[in-house]
Amino acid sequence: MAKVIADAGVACCLMHNRDNTDYTDFLNDVYNDLQESIDIALAAGIAKDKIMTDPGVGFAKTYEQNLDIIKHMEILDGLGFPVLLGTSRKSVIGLTLDLPASERVEGTLVTTVLGVQKNALFVRVHDIKANYRAVKMAEALKY
Repeated sequence: MAKVIADAGVACCLMHNRDNTDYTDFLNDVYNDLQESIDIALAAGIAKDKIMTDPGVGFAKTYEQNLDIIKHMEILDGLGFPVLLGTSRKSVIGLTLDLPASERVEGTLVTTVLGVQKNALFVRVHDIKANYRAVKMAEALKY
C-alpha cells in the first residue's frame, strides 16, 4: 500500500493498530509502532508533507488503553507529523457514559477539545457543526 500511495502522490493517515492488546509499555509501544509505520512510508517514497498519524482509538486497545492514549496523545508530537484524532461516538465514550452511539455527542466534544489542546490538527467526527464550534473555541483558548 505504501508504494501505491507514494506513486499516486496522495496524502495518507498512518493509524496505530495491532492484532492484539499485548503491550510491554503501552504509550511507548504505540509511539514505536507508529514510528515503524512512518519509516515504511518514507522508505516507500511517501513525501513527509503527505503523512499524518492517528493514535488509533478503538483499535487493538482496551478501554483503559483508549483513555490513556487520549489523555497522553501529545507524545505523538515527537514523531514530527500532524495528528488526527478519531474518537467520534467511539465505544470508549459509550462505556464511560453508558450511552448508545447515537447519544455520544457531548463525550465526543470533550475528546475533540482535549485533542485540540493536545495538538491534534485534525479530528474525525460525525456531528460536524457542534465539533467545529468546539474546535474554534478550544483553539481560541489554547494560546
